[in-house]
Amino acid sequence: MAIKNVTVAGGGVLGSQIALQSAYCGLNVTVWGRTDASLERAKVRLERYAKTYEDVLEATKADPSVRARGLSDEGAAPEELDALKAKVAPALAGIRLTTDLAEAVADADLVIEAVIESKDQKTDFYNMLAPLLPEKTLVVTNSSYLLPSLFAEATGRPEKFMALHFANDIYRGNTAEAMNHPGTSQETYDAVVTFAESIRMIPICLHREQFGYLLNSLLLPWFGAAENLWADDVADPQTIDKVWCLALDAPRGPFRILDTVSLPTIYAVLQSNPDAHNPEHVKYRLAQKLKEKIDRGETGLLAGKGFYDYTDDAE
Repeated sequence: MAIKNVTVAGGGVLGSQIALQSAYCGLNVTVWGRTDASLERAKVRLERYAKTYEDVLEATKADPSVRARGLSDEGAAPEELDALKAKVAPALAGIRLTTDLAEAVADADLVIEAVIESKDQKTDFYNMLAPLLPEKTLVVTNSSYLLPSLFAEATGRPEKFMALHFANDIYRGNTAEAMNHPGTSQETYDAVVTFAESIRMIPICLHREQFGYLLNSLLLPWFGAAENLWADDVADPQTIDKVWCLALDAPRGPFRILDTVSLPTIYAVLQSNPDAHNPEHVKYRLAQKLKEKIDRGETGLLAGKGFYDYTDDAE
C-alpha cells in the first residue's frame, strides 16, 4: 500500500523529528499529544529542527561535506538546495497538531508510536488506539529497546504491526531499523520498508527480534560504562567525554549523545532494569543521580541543560 497520511503519536525528541522528516518528504503529517502542553513543547521542537534543516541546506551550498543524507543528494546544485530549503517552512506549517486521538488517526495510512519508553504506558496507548483505527492502517513502534511482540496483541492488528526505530538527528543519521515480530505480515513489512525509503531513510532490515535492535545493542555497553563511571563518582561527564573524544578522535562523547537522547528517556529505560531498584547496585545510584537532574529541569539538549549547559547555544 502507498503511505501518504502519517500520524505520529508523541511529539518528543524523536517523534518531532520523524514528523518533520515525513512532512519534508511530502507526506501529510499529524502529531498527536496527550495534552495541549505536550503539543506546545512539540511545536518548539519542530521549529528548532526546521531551523536546523534550513541551516544545513544553506551551509551545504558553501561546503558540500556538510550535506545531510536525509535532506539532499550528493552533488546537489545550489539552485536545488535553495528549492529544498524553500520546502522546509511549508512542511512545518502543514503539520497538524491535535490532542484528539480519534481525529488524529481517522485517515491514517501509518501510525508511528513514539510515546514514552514504558511498557505499561505503551500498552495503555495501544489499548486506547486499537478501536479507533481504520482497517487500512499500519502501526509501528519507534521503541528504542522494547520488542514489538510485547504490544502486538494490544494493537488489535498484530499482522499490521512491527517496529521501525529511528536514530537521533534522523536527517543526518538517516537509518530506520525495521524489525518484525512473528505475526507481522510480509505485506506490512514491505510497506514499512518502502515508507522508510520514501522519507530518505536507509532501511536496516533485521532478521528477527532483538532487544535494543542493532544500533542500541552496539551503543548500550558504551553508554552503560560511561554512566557507571559517573554514578560511582570516578569522573564527571565532561572528563569521561574528553578521554573518549581525544583518544578515539570522536566528535562527541557518550554524555553529549545522552543529552540529545534526553535524560527522561534514559531514565525510563533504566527503570525496566531490576538492578536500578537494588540500593546495592551501581544502576540504582545512576537512577538516583538522573532523577535529581530531571527534577531540576536538566533534561537534555532541548531543555537547554543536561550534562552540559546549552543556554548559550554553544556545544
